Amino acid sequence: MLVFTFPGQGSQRAGMGEPWLDHPSWEVVEEASVAADRDLARLLLRAPIEELTQTENAQLATTVLSLVVLDAVERIGLTPAACAGHSLGEYTALVASGALGFEDGIRLVVARGEAMARAGEEAPGTMAALLGIADDDAEAACMRAEGDVWVANYNAPGQVVIAGTSEAVALAGELAKGLGAKRVMPIQVSGAFHTPLMHGARAELRKALAEVTFLSPEVRVVANVDAHVHDDPTEWPGLLSAQLCSPVRWRQTLETFAGLGLTSLVELGPGGVLSGLAKRSLPEIQSLAVSKPEDLDTLIDQIGNAGTWQAEPALHQGEHLYMSERVVVSPSSGIFSPESSLQAPGTGLLPGTTDDVDARSAVEVGDLVGRVGVSDVRTPFAGEVVRWLAAEGERVQEGQPLVWLQVPDNR
Repeated sequence: MLVFTFPGQGSQRAGMGEPWLDHPSWEVVEEASVAADRDLARLLLRAPIEELTQTENAQLATTVLSLVVLDAVERIGLTPAACAGHSLGEYTALVASGALGFEDGIRLVVARGEAMARAGEEAPGTMAALLGIADDDAEAACMRAEGDVWVANYNAPGQVVIAGTSEAVALAGELAKGLGAKRVMPIQVSGAFHTPLMHGARAELRKALAEVTFLSPEVRVVANVDAHVHDDPTEWPGLLSAQLCSPVRWRQTLETFAGLGLTSLVELGPGGVLSGLAKRSLPEIQSLAVSKPEDLDTLIDQIGNAGTWQAEPALHQGEHLYMSERVVVSPSSGIFSPESSLQAPGTGLLPGTTDDVDARSAVEVGDLVGRVGVSDVRTPFAGEVVRWLAAEGERVQEGQPLVWLQVPDNR
């Protein structure tokens, strides 16, 4: 089983977009800039590290570059069986899985970054990594500090991150050394993420979450909060809200994937932290980080050399499923908007609605079935709509199937 993972805040670095500037997937930056109403190309190419490490900038830049890399990997035809993201990366994972539209994902990350930055100013805190210590001992160090400090990330065997007020984190770090920690490494962040000190950000994030639509994921997504697979879209707003003040259970997430049959893991985005944690936690699996275009060649080589890496071939215009079935595919890359007047059984007027609609809409050759960006999508076949194959707001690739049609055998 192939899993895509996406990094969180802290993986950003100045100029990290430069290698992708001439790649076709750079168009993702332009689309994200419109959604965020910001010049994200400047943030990825020219922003100094002092600006890039500000919470609201770090989160947005990391997400957008991860989406660029995801787009590039999708262009070579590789699709996962499951996804997960570390902290902020969970939003990218939801976009990758089809549970969250591209533009909605960008807007949520903007809202999350701004809310967390304000919470960090209202309740200042910091974080530190404890290396060479067991989970239980890290928890004990926090309890013995008798202050505002908690475990924030369970990253890998022997690697735990704590967070809280500066004084409490420093004391817990010293206590952790006495319990076996080999190193205590301060992390340069503007708040105590994934602890109760982030409570002030939850109201703002909940408001933003209420304004977007979550869909059923097309592939399994494992949540940070409980390391369980969640396929009910109504659960994700609560999970994302809870994530602000709850520890990231990344080691447990990898164990969940292992139980599902994980054989290969690809980290998409800046840096290579998650692939390193995977090697530490599950040394028997294959893991690879893709952060720049040349990494795609390594990924393709891995695909060719190992049967566990599966790439699904893209369908092309007019490709047949069965004698009486056809798919209409995207003419270009961009955000998909289905034609609102069309119905498919049990899906309502649009993908993701809950209306129980039994009727099928009939289409004729040349009828509009949707739009990708500003491009019309017109069907080359006549028939009836059976099922939507892409969700409203999903970013699709050229040649990606959008709608499944039932057509008479003689057409």
